[in-house]
Amino acid sequence: MTRFRRGVREPGSGVLGQAHTWDRATAGVVLARLGPGRQPPLSFFTPPEEAAAEALLDHLLARGPEDPRIPVLSVIDARLSTGETDGWRYADVPEDGETWRRSLAALDADAALRHTGRAFAEIGHGDRHRLLRHVQDLGAGDWYGLPAAHVWTLWTRYACAAYYAHPYAWDEIGFGGPAYPRGYLRLGRGKREPWEEPR
Repeated sequence: MTRFRRGVREPGSGVLGQAHTWDRATAGVVLARLGPGRQPPLSFFTPPEEAAAEALLDHLLARGPEDPRIPVLSVIDARLSTGETDGWRYADVPEDGETWRRSLAALDADAALRHTGRAFAEIGHGDRHRLLRHVQDLGAGDWYGLPAAHVWTLWTRYACAAYYAHPYAWDEIGFGGPAYPRGYLRLGRGKREPWEEPR
């Protein structure tokens, strides 16, 4: 849960500065990820689940208030509301949507138990960190009727898939973005295309 930030987010630079070179379909898909300034209301998560999930995702992704708001929760909510999963799950956990609901309720219950009735979203950063570290340290052990390691995998799998599908995250990790139709020519470690940002 260490915080790393390195990216270019000025208009016209980074990945988005290359949008004019993409074909129409690629540009449509990538630019749609920027979304409207305000995200539509969630359709899967309840308000208490939304609060717990947002706090969880901020912590897992080490997002601070100064970071652009990549709509991770909206992407996860849309996936769960339409039943879009990765196509697999561990045999000892329920379907993804049910596991999300139960694990978010467990975060709130665990926080309430440890912090005088407060919900997970209401406790401080350090307390969240300790609670999440406890879940992670349980490994395959039971956590509110769920195997902790498999819950952790679900959270991080969904969080990372939603986060790293966004062009702002591509800038952070130095990914040049889509190169269709021109393609990547310089394959190999440390080799960059002339149009890629130097790092």
